[in-house]
Amino acid sequence: MTASIHSVLAAGWIPFVIVIVLVLIFSSIYIKYYTSKRDSECSTTLCAILALSVTLMTTALIPVDVFLVSFMKSSDGTFSEWAKDNETRHSVEQSVLVGYYTMYGLITFCMFLLLPFMYFFYEEREDDVTCKSRCCGALKYSVVFLIVIFVLLLIGALVHTKKIPMKNQNSTDWEKLEALFDMESNWIENSLSFVISILSLIGMLALFTYTAYGMAILPIDLIRGSRNVRGEKMDVQSRRSDNRERIQAIKNKYSGGRSMSSRDASRVSDLEESEALMERQERHLEARDTCCQKCWLIFRPFAIVFGILLILVAVLVFLSLLLTNIDKTMHSLGPKLGYALPKATLPNPVDIVLVYCQKVFPLDYILFAALVLYLVISSMAGIRNIGIWFFCLRMYKIRPRRTRPQGILMMCMILMFIQLGINIILYELTPQYSSYGSQHFKVSNSTQVEECSTNQGEDECVITRMSLLLTRFFYKMWFFGAAYYWCTWSFLLFILIGFLVAVCKKSKSAIDGEVESDDFDDSDEELIQG
Repeated sequence: MTASIHSVLAAGWIPFVIVIVLVLIFSSIYIKYYTSKRDSECSTTLCAILALSVTLMTTALIPVDVFLVSFMKSSDGTFSEWAKDNETRHSVEQSVLVGYYTMYGLITFCMFLLLPFMYFFYEEREDDVTCKSRCCGALKYSVVFLIVIFVLLLIGALVHTKKIPMKNQNSTDWEKLEALFDMESNWIENSLSFVISILSLIGMLALFTYTAYGMAILPIDLIRGSRNVRGEKMDVQSRRSDNRERIQAIKNKYSGGRSMSSRDASRVSDLEESEALMERQERHLEARDTCCQKCWLIFRPFAIVFGILLILVAVLVFLSLLLTNIDKTMHSLGPKLGYALPKATLPNPVDIVLVYCQKVFPLDYILFAALVLYLVISSMAGIRNIGIWFFCLRMYKIRPRRTRPQGILMMCMILMFIQLGINIILYELTPQYSSYGSQHFKVSNSTQVEECSTNQGEDECVITRMSLLLTRFFYKMWFFGAAYYWCTWSFLLFILIGFLVAVCKKSKSAIDGEVESDDFDDSDEELIQG
């Protein structure tokens, strides 16, 4: 029996180790690709890589969680030999729970200490400032974030939550949830759960802005492609000619030696800046108009096919979320219990596919990782196109090899919020898979086998630790469960709006992100190096 336990644990955790390596490689390449070469600093780059890796690794725990609970039971509905002992099951579950708390703790550390500290540490950079002075300055500003997290943890520990009724009490709430799982938790778990719930709610708001739009703009851009290099170059040349004529016309007004009015001087200055920008654009377009660049046209059909596939995935995700929410509207336990759904009644395409593929390890792991990667890449595409804003003020643009380190750090923080929101969406998107995997139970006094649901107790079905953390806190603080439910409806609405905006948007420039009015030197240096 010991050998079986070890083989199951190895099968569950070894892919997670492989994913960790892949995540580190992906994070390193992604951060280096977008970080400005002129302004980069080793400390901020490593911090960003670490933060992004921690974010992605948190979601990678979910398929491990699902795998372990699924392999506790056989296809005939009985517990496997190694999982018949309740203590053994509890030990395995606790190891996963510790993993979740560790990763969520690291996320909290990164968001409230590491990222703010490194942001202000870079802001303090000057030629005559020592590292010690920079650290002191960064700590001075980072104290605000420490106060915020301390207050949130304190509220989570002290806030009044709904008490768990005794099983021998005649409680309607308990009758609905008595078969769910052990819902007891201590003040430390309540405190951390409260903080993660708050951050996840903010993450859901970030999903509206970035992920929903990214799911639309990413495939549309692939299908539509960028503007023709030669046509765009001719357009720039035409606009440059008109611009020069306007400059000359204004100067001709003062050919007699008269001094230029402040209004005309301002207009000439603006036109000359525009002329300089178009000159840079033309230079970059000429560099793009090469034989090698034309060879990339061979891959256009593949980009179109890939874009169509991404649209189909977006439709599948949209449809699955829509069906789950409709199911919750009709059959859930209501807002006071966080819209918990004891048993799904409407078909969910994504959930069905993952549950079926779970029988062929590691096919479900691969598909789930692809789904997570799709949502992450969509979020990154949204951030890339929208940029980082503070109310109506754009703070940073996210562009390849030209993003300032502060922008990279803020992008990582936004992605951490989004990833917490994605964890909620994944639970809504795959309720059966993320809760029970492929577990079945044997109906009493019958040979019939059915899928596990919350109508069965822990003696018959083992729920994943992720579902335990979410549903347990939804019951004790129902507001979060209700908020996530309505946020999912909003997310669906923003996906539709995102597609409308993406379809109406013009094709992007062939040199999109390469030339901007505020980085002439950067663009010229890279052009020369290229």
